[in-house]
Amino acid sequence: MDVKLKPFDFAQAAARAGMPQVAQRVRDSAQAAGLTPARSPATQGVGKGEDFSVAFSQALRNVSQTQNTAQALQREVALDNPAVSIEQTMIAMQRSQIGFQAALQVRNRLVQAYSDIMNMQV
Repeated sequence: MDVKLKPFDFAQAAARAGMPQVAQRVRDSAQAAGLTPARSPATQGVGKGEDFSVAFSQALRNVSQTQNTAQALQREVALDNPAVSIEQTMIAMQRSQIGFQAALQVRNRLVQAYSDIMNMQV
């Protein structure tokens, strides 16, 4: 039995999930890393073997950065900094929470896929 797996395209998944900004950032980082952007959609993600790891590590860095920003804004609001508004802080906190939940769901899907592959009978 010949099993062919289609490579995972993080940018395409982000676009389908309604996160076009994330998808564009992933494409930009792949292009900056020297990965060829002129591949067909079926073979996009195939190449140096680093596409997914680069995209995923950048996504995790972005989540961490938004969490740090939200935490800094919370600290500034607690210190009564007049330059920081509560609305700005609440928006940053929501962005941080949404990013973390998205990263958690991706992690859960990866663990589930790994478990499914490991449970396959050969």
